[in-house]
Amino acid sequence: MCGRYLITSSPEAMRQLFAYLEQPNFPPRYNVAPTQPIPIVRLFEGRRQFVLVRWGLIPAWVKDPKTFSLLLQARSDTVLDKPSFKNAMRYRRCLIPADGFYEWNEDTTPRRPYVVRPTHGGPVAFAGLWESWMGPNGEELETAVVITTEANKTLHPIHFRMPAVIPTEAFDMWLDCRSVDAETAAALLVPAPEDLFEAYEISPAVNRVANDYPGLLEPVRRLAPTTGIEPAEAAAAPAPSKRPRKPKKDDRQSSLF
Repeated sequence: MCGRYLITSSPEAMRQLFAYLEQPNFPPRYNVAPTQPIPIVRLFEGRRQFVLVRWGLIPAWVKDPKTFSLLLQARSDTVLDKPSFKNAMRYRRCLIPADGFYEWNEDTTPRRPYVVRPTHGGPVAFAGLWESWMGPNGEELETAVVITTEANKTLHPIHFRMPAVIPTEAFDMWLDCRSVDAETAAALLVPAPEDLFEAYEISPAVNRVANDYPGLLEPVRRLAPTTGIEPAEAAAAPAPSKRPRKPKKDDRQSSLF
């Protein structure tokens, strides 16, 4: 998973899946980016709670967030041991509602963006951790991080990692930090089933954070330049005599997962 994802389900659909009591009203977001507010679902006083936090974890022991590297992802294989994540893994696990995510294929030049969405539609829950940072003057900031795992076979040709997805029947197990220890919960951090997601190439318009509209999800049908033939046919055609143009600078954020 790269550093962008989408939240497009209606507030009613989200509330039905995650079973929280709050009734937030929020618009669809097609290009969620780091440092922006994101919804999480956590357990609070024995019930599920919807709350907005900042994407980019700041551990409680950090003295100055301005000097601390932004943590957008936590690897499933080190989340139990790394100082930045181990306490949150024990005491502050959460679900991160999402309707898919974006990834860039590193094997192409320039890198081509793909959207990865649930095959049957609807939201899913990324595994997440949250933290509460308290400043010297009493200021408080709540932040979160997405946990990633190895990509399944479906997505591996695009990228070698993906967000860990918590199945609906395991929501309670993941959120219950009091009764379920970190080691037991970590067993849920596995690649998603092969049929859970579909992926297809989309326009580079997603590279710009300012672009946030439904058209970002439109698939790209690649044709060879000026010939109108499909890529497989283009591979057999004679090489063009024109000097290839230098690719434009890729202004998206670097791959984070």
